[in-house]
Amino acid sequence: MAAHKLPFHFHRRRSPTMKFNKAADKTAAKMLPESATFHRRRTLTVALFFSVVSLSCLVLFVDLDSLRFLPRFSSYSVGSFSALPYFFPSVADDPLVVSNEYTLEKVLKDASMEDRTVILTTLNEAWADHNSVIDLFLESFRIGDGTRRLLNHLVIIALDREAFKRCLIVHAHCYSLVSEGVDFHREAFFMTPGYLKMMWRRIDFLRSVLEMGYNFVFTDADIMWFRNPFPSFYSDADFQIACDHFIGSSDNVHNKPNGGLNYVQSNNRSIEFYKFWYASRETYPRYHDQDVLNIIKFHPFIRDIGLKMRFLDTAYYGGLCEPSKDLNKVCTMHANCCFGLDSKLHDLKIMLQDWRHYLSLPPSLKRLSIVSWRVPQKCSLDSLHQYDSLELETSDEQGLPD
Repeated sequence: MAAHKLPFHFHRRRSPTMKFNKAADKTAAKMLPESATFHRRRTLTVALFFSVVSLSCLVLFVDLDSLRFLPRFSSYSVGSFSALPYFFPSVADDPLVVSNEYTLEKVLKDASMEDRTVILTTLNEAWADHNSVIDLFLESFRIGDGTRRLLNHLVIIALDREAFKRCLIVHAHCYSLVSEGVDFHREAFFMTPGYLKMMWRRIDFLRSVLEMGYNFVFTDADIMWFRNPFPSFYSDADFQIACDHFIGSSDNVHNKPNGGLNYVQSNNRSIEFYKFWYASRETYPRYHDQDVLNIIKFHPFIRDIGLKMRFLDTAYYGGLCEPSKDLNKVCTMHANCCFGLDSKLHDLKIMLQDWRHYLSLPPSLKRLSIVSWRVPQKCSLDSLHQYDSLELETSDEQGLPD
């Protein structure tokens, strides 16, 4: 709106002359210089205080109002505590806020697709540091083919306090699964007691998600998502899982599964299967969840409950054990068969570089499949041979079929 033009000549309105009585004049005359200075300072201090408070409220209002334009806070309501960790990180330390604002039901509901499907991953402090695994994981979604929108359905399950605090910074859907008396914040080395506890805690938690009526894709955070996997999942499976080694048929139980990626439908069959899987840890106390799965997949109980199990082809769901050979097909790549966080981070970064290089090619060169993975480099493939030996050993001990 245009401003009104002022006339060239205007008259300032005069203030009415104030009349003081003689008593007031005498009082003012007797006021000490120090007292007058004090009153002036106090007046200025009060005025300055209210100015600062008003300005702070204005800035906070503008920031909160602009929050709706930030994609990663799209699921937060300005009127709740959910947005506060962004402005006041110490809020994340308040257990009351955590329990009231981040209940599992609320987080799953906010993140779920129309068919009640969510994508889940777990995170501990060791993988939550800046420029660590979680950052590479989220970056893969952002640069993948049709994967960015899937971040709206991803829930990060934090296994310790620091992981939860970092999740609140980098992602919209976070849930704290802190177990009393169990410390999951350090790097969990393969087959150590801490590693086994963490893996079995995960299986029990996933069972509870199924019982709440949610389907899920579980993914380890060291899996890079390069394409939307949902179009290539099997529509008739209750439980489908990636493999360290794929032998050519999706329903062949001799495939070697890897628990880092699985897609599970919520129904009575899958719930009973997860209960059986978790209970089997006591039958096979020396093994982790993946080893136990490799044993119980032959068990008659699986047939009795009618569970439809499928194994995912490494051509689409590859890893360092058995890399996907064609970048025109690959959906995910897993840093499996790898020991040590430094080695894992090194090879994951190479994966992302290779994918970016592939994306930069014109369509004609992409179709020629001239780009291949430069990994593994620092990661080891020895674990696959150890896995083969373990399966043979347990099959012999239990009298299981070859």
